[in-house]
Amino acid sequence: MFVFGIPLVGSAILALVGHRESAPDVNVAFSLGTFIAACVLTVEVISFGPLFAWDRAFFIDPLNVFIVTLTAFVALSTALFSRPYMRVERDQGKMTPPRLRLYHSMYQLFSFTMLLALTTNNMGILWVAMEAATLTTVLLVSVYRTAASLEAAWKYFILCGVGIAQALFGTVLLYMAAEKVVGSEGAALLWTNLDAIKAQLDPTIITLAFAFLFIGYGTKVGLVPLHNWLPDAHAEGPTPVSAVLSGLLLNVALYAILRCKVLTDGALASPLTGNLMMGFGLLSVVVAAFFLSRQKDVKRMFAYSSIEHMGLVTFAFGMGGPIANFAGLLHMTVHSLVKSAIFFTVGHASQKAGTQVMNEIRGLIKVNPTVGWGLMLGSIAILGMPPFGVFASEFLILITAMREHSWATPFLLLSLGVAFASVLSRVLPMVFGETSVKRLPHPPALIPVFVHLGIALLLGLYIPPYLSTWYREAARMIGG
Repeated sequence: MFVFGIPLVGSAILALVGHRESAPDVNVAFSLGTFIAACVLTVEVISFGPLFAWDRAFFIDPLNVFIVTLTAFVALSTALFSRPYMRVERDQGKMTPPRLRLYHSMYQLFSFTMLLALTTNNMGILWVAMEAATLTTVLLVSVYRTAASLEAAWKYFILCGVGIAQALFGTVLLYMAAEKVVGSEGAALLWTNLDAIKAQLDPTIITLAFAFLFIGYGTKVGLVPLHNWLPDAHAEGPTPVSAVLSGLLLNVALYAILRCKVLTDGALASPLTGNLMMGFGLLSVVVAAFFLSRQKDVKRMFAYSSIEHMGLVTFAFGMGGPIANFAGLLHMTVHSLVKSAIFFTVGHASQKAGTQVMNEIRGLIKVNPTVGWGLMLGSIAILGMPPFGVFASEFLILITAMREHSWATPFLLLSLGVAFASVLSRVLPMVFGETSVKRLPHPPALIPVFVHLGIALLLGLYIPPYLSTWYREAARMIGG
């Protein structure tokens, strides 16, 4: 399939030429090819329904097709952003030719692993893809080779390695439950086969399997208390890596949990999966919101914001039902767009100031108005101000919680209020404060910022019919 074949080829080519002056353009070209292939695939699924490929090894349905397109789109816009960003890093001596070659090659390989995880029909290959994503992002986080980046990469590798080992054990248990029903042939781990016989799966085994899978993939989502890797990885790695971690990796890990949730709900007559997701989702929202108020590094602050929002999405899917699932899918979409846009502006802002410490970044509106307004609008959007799409999704989540789980509403409202005050009180001086910083020699790539924010604004005002149909169909598949 071209969707993941293009980035795989791109990774191999950029491993050879990734240090050249034209490498950023080659990176963008492969990302553009991947995005076009994803759009073609989306049109086919909309027109003809779910598709299989390579003897049912790959499966595209309403639950993953638009996440595939979103992943390819954010990867393309991040590649565009990284062109001038990485040239500045090179000029400042942070990126040497071997590091640039590693960065560009691993960037395409990361896209490949994400798209492979989203399109595979095999739960075992899904685990392999997530493990490969861990290894590629470890190399991306450590690309600067500073003591802090190596420590962050090591922490990321250890925590996510332990988590992915739990997911492996859960996958083995899932196979054990399926083998009793379908036999020992190789089709026992195909998700479509498991979905067809989920009511016959052993409840005890499937309960243990989901527990391990939830812990394993929940580590990659960044759910509290398994979140410690995420702020360090964001703060110490290149800003484009922060953008794809928040915009892509967290979504794909949560997608893996949702696939497991569908199977477990079909095998059990209890709200186990929903309760687990609501509990850990709410804990993540509360803890992340209060950690936001203690941050001094701008990338760490928005990393905790990602933990908060992924916790909110997990809580929504835990509640289940058509409205909450619809809101969770919408929130996944707008969070990916807005958070990646924020990291684009933060990357340029930190390059201008020469630091990521918020107290030393001032006057962005004067140094570069587009960077300043991009950060300001992105912050307002991610904090849930209308009419951006984050407001619409958070509103749907809150009214569902008020109606069905009123006990959780005060915690959600308090956490969202604390997060609003914490982020806005730090962003305002960064944008409007006094500064003497000079402009960068390379003009920043800000078109992706305003394209992302424009789409997030559109989704808050009007959801196109085909997208609304996908949300409803995917929400129905998730169930709950």
